[in-house]
Amino acid sequence: MGDRKQAGDEEFQSFLIGRWPRLMRTAFLLTGEQHAAEDLVQTTLEQVFVAWRRVSSRDDPDTYVRRVMINAHARKHRRRLKEFLAPRSDSDLVPELPDSGDRIAQADDRSALLTALSQLPPRQREAVVLRYWEDLSESRTAEAMGCSVGAVKSNAAKGIAKLRAIPGLAETVTQGGRR
Repeated sequence: MGDRKQAGDEEFQSFLIGRWPRLMRTAFLLTGEQHAAEDLVQTTLEQVFVAWRRVSSRDDPDTYVRRVMINAHARKHRRRLKEFLAPRSDSDLVPELPDSGDRIAQADDRSALLTALSQLPPRQREAVVLRYWEDLSESRTAEAMGCSVGAVKSNAAKGIAKLRAIPGLAETVTQGGRR
């Protein structure tokens, strides 16, 4: 029994090491702050570790982990919705460390994009992050957000429209997004 637990712990550790950069990027895009992203990832991984035996037996544990992260993020911000929706200043955003291949790091005006993204309502931000930066299909995004495909389409379209309405971001959003 101890060998099975140790194997499960090693499997979880391997999963964690392999997914950490992507989880941090997603969490940062959802929260807009480095320390909040770290907290969100840690909360997510605590929940996943408890259920790791069940999670690891799934075909795609990433989907489960993503859903846990979205739910944890939504729960946290339901409690303080007014504070979360308040516009943030540029100084409130702490940039993440870019990894190679990170499309956001390649944006000409990353600070403006992150500031604009942080001002989207939570569901629109989730839809935009999962659809365009995580490159999930509409159905996988709907599954992660716990809503219908129509809600994903609506939230993503509204979020992209708001980003496009910001002067100087229209070109960045068009290049990074889908039409």
